[in-house]
Amino acid sequence: MTGDEAPQTKSRIRQATSFDASLLAALHKACFDNAEGEAWSDSAMIQFIVSPSTVTLLATIGPNSAEPIGFVIARKAADEAELLTIGVLADYRKTGFGGSLLRQAMLDLKAGGAGTLYLEVDETNHPALALYKRLGARTVGNRPGYYESGKNAAILSIDLQSFPLEASTR
Repeated sequence: MTGDEAPQTKSRIRQATSFDASLLAALHKACFDNAEGEAWSDSAMIQFIVSPSTVTLLATIGPNSAEPIGFVIARKAADEAELLTIGVLADYRKTGFGGSLLRQAMLDLKAGGAGTLYLEVDETNHPALALYKRLGARTVGNRPGYYESGKNAAILSIDLQSFPLEASTR
């Protein structure tokens, strides 16, 4: 299966609730344990979840869709949006979950009036760059030395107006 196909396991993508804050913080830590920066706290996650301008989605799998495996957080301001973070547990990467999460966030942002989604990614993170390009991202700039390690960030944008408005996967 390629990284852009829908997962075959029974899965669900849903809006996170305040009860999910600790779970999201733990997922963020697990997904980015060796990455730049620190894991986000429970209180940071609650702020994202309760903000009306933020899309905070949780992906789960299993017979009762009870096992959390990924998340996405994006924020809208006026007619633009920014992807703040997206993560999928290592065992579920390259299975389509990241693409499913991002597509649903894009649909929610578009439905909320956002026309463009911006994001930054380590320019050496080829799997993430490939996913974003498959979803229509184009490079619009870079940030030299953006990460603590000194690595550069590529700045990408996705035109949400040309992204097809499909039925929700939730």
